[in-house]
Amino acid sequence: ITAMSDEDGTLRGFAKVTRDMTARREAEEDLRQSTEIFQLLVSSVRDYAIFILDPEGHVATWNAGAQRIKGYKPAEIIGRHFSTFYGEEDNRNGKPARELEIARAEGSVEDEGWRLRKDGTRFWANVVITAVHDAEGKLRGFAKVTRDITNRKEAEETQRALSEQREARLHAAEERRSAEAS
Repeated sequence: ITAMSDEDGTLRGFAKVTRDMTARREAEEDLRQSTEIFQLLVSSVRDYAIFILDPEGHVATWNAGAQRIKGYKPAEIIGRHFSTFYGEEDNRNGKPARELEIARAEGSVEDEGWRLRKDGTRFWANVVITAVHDAEGKLRGFAKVTRDITNRKEAEETQRALSEQREARLHAAEERRSAEAS
């Protein structure tokens, strides 16, 4: 609202401009609700560790799945470098830094291997690290999703061992038949 005066300063009235902001407010509310639902989704997932790393690889967010799988409470891990989850040999070989470089260059990297929990125990993990860029293309960090697939790895190893034993028994039986035939 703007006061309108004539040349000698006498108030003549007011000018008012009104804009309908309904669509803008609805769009803002839709975005707020969408963001809230997304945050609820990520925070409630328990079978996957889903979290954000800053561009240098420090943990910036932490979901319930990350806490369950890795054993750290958010206050214990946020701000620490994600190399915390890798064993000595992987750290010596620069694996965490290499994975960030690949994700930076190619958009994402996927890996399977041993990772460490807070208590020092190992688990076999499937890991996907994805570079996250803002609207201007600037790297904002990395989304990291980790799944504990230890049970699957152990089942595969058991199946492999059983197959090797079966092959060895078949080979031994074949040798016995050959020896008996001679």
